[in-house]
Amino acid sequence: MKQRSILREVSISGKACHTGEEVELTFRPAPIDHGIVFRRLDIYGKPEIRPLIAGVGDLVRNTTIGNAQAQLHTVEHVLSALSGMGITNVLIDMTGGEPPILDGSSRPFVNLLHQAEPVDQDKDQPVFVLKEPVCISEGNRSIVAVPYDGLKITCTSTDDRGIHTQHLSIEINPETYVADIAPARTFAIYEEIEGLIKLGKIKGGSLDSAILIKGDKIISKEPLRFQDEFVRHKILDIVGDIVLLGVPLKAHIIAVRPGHALNAALTKKLAEQLQAHKDGKLEKIAKVKGPTVKAHETQLDIRRVLDILPHRYPFVMVDKVVEMGEDNTLVAVKNVTINEPYFQGHFPGHPVMPGVLQVEAMAQAVGILLLRHVNADGKLALFMSCDKVKFRQSVVPGDQLMIHVKLLKVRGNKIAMAEGECRVGDKVVSSAELVFALVDVKEDV
Repeated sequence: MKQRSILREVSISGKACHTGEEVELTFRPAPIDHGIVFRRLDIYGKPEIRPLIAGVGDLVRNTTIGNAQAQLHTVEHVLSALSGMGITNVLIDMTGGEPPILDGSSRPFVNLLHQAEPVDQDKDQPVFVLKEPVCISEGNRSIVAVPYDGLKITCTSTDDRGIHTQHLSIEINPETYVADIAPARTFAIYEEIEGLIKLGKIKGGSLDSAILIKGDKIISKEPLRFQDEFVRHKILDIVGDIVLLGVPLKAHIIAVRPGHALNAALTKKLAEQLQAHKDGKLEKIAKVKGPTVKAHETQLDIRRVLDILPHRYPFVMVDKVVEMGEDNTLVAVKNVTINEPYFQGHFPGHPVMPGVLQVEAMAQAVGILLLRHVNADGKLALFMSCDKVKFRQSVVPGDQLMIHVKLLKVRGNKIAMAEGECRVGDKVVSSAELVFALVDVKEDV
């Protein structure tokens, strides 16, 4: 892979999403080994900012970077466009503290860079080839990076209500990025807008620059560019946020419900491993002995469930395991009560258990099953994706969810596939096929 810049300077202007300022952004050619550098023309001395994980600040609905002299907000769409097109050396002049939001995607920046004519330079670009898996898990969100010869991203996107669940796995290169990722626009949940305004956000937001989701309705000035546009934009953000590593990455990233904070946490861990490679200290990373299910155990009470699962309130979706068979099957129970915190907003006056939490219950049950039937010592089972998800009947307070799961296949002790269904009484209320990654649990010693 060669270092890459552009032949000529190009500019674009527009309103910034969060500050509402009118801003002009200019891409300028840069020499070999220059890297990606932003320059604030509106501040005395024209301070420069390099997009690195050490300088990350605010991560609420955007990625903010900075140093002692200046800050920049919402840089992820610009960085995503540069990374997607393989550009490694460029100077970016800005007349404000946030790039223009334009249509809410990276496509305008990609088009601008095409006008600037990307050009290979006469020196190889250093690349970080991931050697050890890295995983971050926060409640029902997770992001994992595993070794891979290239950059591939597998992502599952959904909201707390489970209404817009989408999944995509894609190899990232300039061709696929430009065609399949760059056009995907940012989106917002209608109920979250008031809170964002109170935080001083989205002063320049509008339907010209975002898709609005209200319940099961999609509000947009134009039709969706892709049927799964939301998950594609999540991948766009991941591509932009991992630029903060400082060098291009070769890895397979697997994300479930990612966001900027989770992306930054992954990038920080990747940066630590990159530094360990540079220092020659990678051999000091050792395996942790993970939780296991003993072969003689056929039932688990809540204490054993908590021993095994990393989840805690309010995301523990298994109350007990009532049966584990030698045929790779498991039956668990989740008692649904009105005390569940999600019933406050889903929905007032008509409480219904979100479908995505039923899928999470199946995923947690499979996680327990994997630790019994797979050689999982020192391993963590991470939920990667789901397919053929069906919701057949509402689950309401007072119902007892019987979670039936079966392990279908394990590939090389790394990837596992399972099927599950949730039942209330003799009726199936939801079902899904689930895929997991088995990754090593690591810690510094």
